[in-house]
Amino acid sequence: MTAIYTWDVFSTLDGYGSFAEGGDWGGYWGKEGPELLEHRASLFAGEQRMVFGATTFRENAEIMVSGDDPHTLHEWNVRTMRMPATVISSTLRDTLGWPDATIVSGDAVDIVTRLKRESDVPLRSQASLSLNWALMAAGLVDRFQVTIFPVISGRTGTSPILGGAGDFDLELLESRTLDGHIQELVYRPVPH
Repeated sequence: MTAIYTWDVFSTLDGYGSFAEGGDWGGYWGKEGPELLEHRASLFAGEQRMVFGATTFRENAEIMVSGDDPHTLHEWNVRTMRMPATVISSTLRDTLGWPDATIVSGDAVDIVTRLKRESDVPLRSQASLSLNWALMAAGLVDRFQVTIFPVISGRTGTSPILGGAGDFDLELLESRTLDGHIQELVYRPVPH
């Protein structure tokens, strides 16, 4: 059996995954609502294995294991941290306090091919842009899940979510509107 691999990413309407230092957007570009947070928690209710690149893992670990009261994190963040994680990195040597993380060095395509073959649970990756561009090019991403927030960040936007991806046709598998203004789209990517 081959585990399903989902690449999960947040984006502005103009395709940016984050904003420049000093930008005044705030988390979720200031647009989150109870429906989004409840839906995100439900996505992380079942068993999954997280797959991270080094940069995204460092950013997540900094937030989630910072020593702040874990009750201030949204439930989906808490659930994410409780899941086993595979971190693909040639530079990291420490799991940065993540409870069940394993750092693996090597070719990402080979590592994820093996994980898909051996995992009894679905695989999910958040952000990790360059990692997932390579995995999508290799045909390993089964589901591309993009949550689009209703903002344009043309001046402050950074990290174009598809800036290094190849050409793909997208088959729409699911769509939903959350809190009346956030779009979640789930696609099956097929190289063009």
